[in-house]
Amino acid sequence: MASFHHSNTLCLFLMITISVTFRSVLVQAAYTVPRAPTVYRPSAWTLAHATFYGDDSASSTMGGACGYGNLMTNGYGTNTAALSSTMFSNGYACGQCYQIRCVQSPWCSRGIATVTATNLCPPDQSKDSNNGGWCNPPRSHFDMAKPAFMQIAQWKAGIVPVMYRRVPCVRKGGLRFSFQGNGYWLLVYVMNVGGAGDIKSMWVKGTKTGWISMSHNWGASYQAFATLHGQALSFRLTSYTTKQTITAYNVAPANWNVGLTYQANVNFH
Repeated sequence: MASFHHSNTLCLFLMITISVTFRSVLVQAAYTVPRAPTVYRPSAWTLAHATFYGDDSASSTMGGACGYGNLMTNGYGTNTAALSSTMFSNGYACGQCYQIRCVQSPWCSRGIATVTATNLCPPDQSKDSNNGGWCNPPRSHFDMAKPAFMQIAQWKAGIVPVMYRRVPCVRKGGLRFSFQGNGYWLLVYVMNVGGAGDIKSMWVKGTKTGWISMSHNWGASYQAFATLHGQALSFRLTSYTTKQTITAYNVAPANWNVGLTYQANVNFH
């Protein structure tokens, strides 16, 4: 992994003015109190169902519709899940984190699995939603990597009812940006997103350009049709859930290249 570390942090401040009378002279002093950053909080528990796919190695879960590639080397491991289309939200749910526990089944264990959404569980309209078409809308469903499923239930169960809730994603380090494309088209996969874990909007800025809005390609990828070679690149991102916006300055150096991943030192919380 190639990286270039440098960024500035945007802060909001509350201005407080204090008036003090000293020997008949009114003295005004102003100071700033930093506001706490936006922090994503867990949601309420909700009923859904869960199955699993793949084997104990979770090798078949690598890649996936979010575009995270090798989930092991990119920090997601085997605690991952594919979401039904209702939950996947056309890819805007990529990177979200969930706690899942099995309920109301003799196959349940007492464990709670914390997983990241990395894939889509597509609908199968040829099957009834209650008999094989588990990911058909409007069902909320998790198709979990087998090692994650076995944390909450015995694999022989096949499908179990679960309670789930969104939780903050705890990530080490800053956002990571994996570059693809060519000299006229930049495709960026955003990974290692903390906080709510998701991205709604994204912009890129070269040292010779203003802020360029990037369009959502699919999953966790955003694209810009612009000539950006030879320029250091900065990114601005807005969370899909919290609507918080952060800026990562000078993430990639002027000699950046496709096929490499660059890391900022800012992240959502």
